Amino acid sequence: MMNLANDHKKNAGDHLANERTFLAWVRTSIGIMGFGFVVVKFSLFVRQIAAALGSKSQVHSTGYSPVIGVLLVSLGALTTLFSYVRYMNTKKQLEQGQYYQSSLLIKVMTAVIFLASILLIIYLIKTT
Repeated sequence: MMNLANDHKKNAGDHLANERTFLAWVRTSIGIMGFGFVVVKFSLFVRQIAAALGSKSQVHSTGYSPVIGVLLVSLGALTTLFSYVRYMNTKKQLEQGQYYQSSLLIKVMTAVIFLASILLIIYLIKTT
């Protein structure tokens, strides 16, 4: 009886850790979406300033920032979805007592955010 209670408490800690990890991924996705929103809105702001100052060259050019911003917001949304899938898979593994660590989501997120960073750097170099 005592072992069952200890196993249950240990299992509860694992589930709580899984939930904290999921919430960290949700915060990350909100941050990525917020950054994408800022990138898109900043490009609109620059175009409005250019139009107000009478600069014809920048008024019609949208550049890459709207595309990058939308991609970042999409990445944030996908992060939420994939983190939920990871959360549920981990929960199922914990309930079965067979947890297998996977770093696929971390690898994919790192690669995509790095690619978005490179695109932003290229965009900033071209526009300055």
